[in-house]
Amino acid sequence: MNCYEELVARGLIAQVTNEEEIKKMVNAGKAVFYIGFDPTADSLHVGHFMALCLMKRLQMAGNKPIALIGGGTGMVGDPSGRTDMRQMMTEETIQHNCDCFKKQMSRFIDFSDGKALMVNNADWLMELNYVELLREVGSCFSVNNMLRAECYKQRMEKGLSFLEFNYMIMQSYDFYMLFQKYGCNMQFGGDDQWSNMLGGTELIRRKLGKDAHAMTITLLLNSEGKKMGKTQSGALWLDPEKTTPFEFYQYWRNVDDADVLKCLRLLTFLPLGQIDEMDQWEGSQLNQAKEILAYELTNLVHGEEEAKKAQAAARALFSGQGSLEDMPSCLLKEEDFTDGRIDILAVLQKSGLAASRSEARRNVEQGGVSINGAQVKDIKANFGKEDFAGEGMVVKRGKKNFMRVAFK
Repeated sequence: MNCYEELVARGLIAQVTNEEEIKKMVNAGKAVFYIGFDPTADSLHVGHFMALCLMKRLQMAGNKPIALIGGGTGMVGDPSGRTDMRQMMTEETIQHNCDCFKKQMSRFIDFSDGKALMVNNADWLMELNYVELLREVGSCFSVNNMLRAECYKQRMEKGLSFLEFNYMIMQSYDFYMLFQKYGCNMQFGGDDQWSNMLGGTELIRRKLGKDAHAMTITLLLNSEGKKMGKTQSGALWLDPEKTTPFEFYQYWRNVDDADVLKCLRLLTFLPLGQIDEMDQWEGSQLNQAKEILAYELTNLVHGEEEAKKAQAAARALFSGQGSLEDMPSCLLKEEDFTDGRIDILAVLQKSGLAASRSEARRNVEQGGVSINGAQVKDIKANFGKEDFAGEGMVVKRGKKNFMRVAFK
């Protein structure tokens, strides 16, 4: 199966502007393509995962990725999917975030010897002359068409700033500049970026003529990809300091049954034939498929050693056998105890499993708390220091939140 056909079979392609030409370029390894990343945090998250996997697949087929960091557009903020205006960041914060992105992307993309590029659109956007931009670029855009774009519709109801209104023009200009500076002939983006991407393709055609090659592809499941990156406690980060390898592993180990095969196809590099065989799996076999998914993705993001440790800790958690030392842990202090005892509400709060004692109380009263597999029903239940000796105790809140709590 050729590269493009595999992307389709895995469910990665939603819509394209010229499928035959795109298929020919991708399969021949002739695509120089870009995907944009807004530096709104100092870590990528699972919502970016699909794009990173796509870049890796295309590079493996001989195509050249360009990771475009939105240092310039980040000064404005993308209105897509937003109900309010993004907070503006300083140039120093944006640069720090860009540096963090490069380190994380290098686990997916080979930047050596010019095989891939990482560029910052601040390099050209921050130097633009406003009047020149209006004359050279603004004249190529119809305000009527822009207002019909999906990325603006939601914001129009609550108020769209003129600053954000310019985002489409700036993103379109990115493709125009990448085309000229680096020979970039293809752009990928999520389904909520379709209007912005078409704007870039049209700008190249208007400025450089009909024969200029510029292709547009959107990725499937962009909205689901963003949802995929959210957990009950916030974003699921690729930075191990923000989301530990064990937490990362557990997230994928607990995906819904209906999503397992979809995630295996979209995000792993397992052969499609092997994944198709899992289509017939049921019951306990689905848990095996989830374990495969969790291991493959943790290996991809954090490396083989961390993936094995996370898998061993998860198995120990569910079987009650083996070491729990690789689980996320909380070490209680002497001052956490009163007369040598600590109650369950304090345990939940100190471990970070509950934000407050009142929340901890609700968790216990609703039957969602257990210690070492035994449900805790009494909000006055308390424990001594000796209970937390050695590897400590496994405290669980809900179905997916675990913490090893120890005292030394």
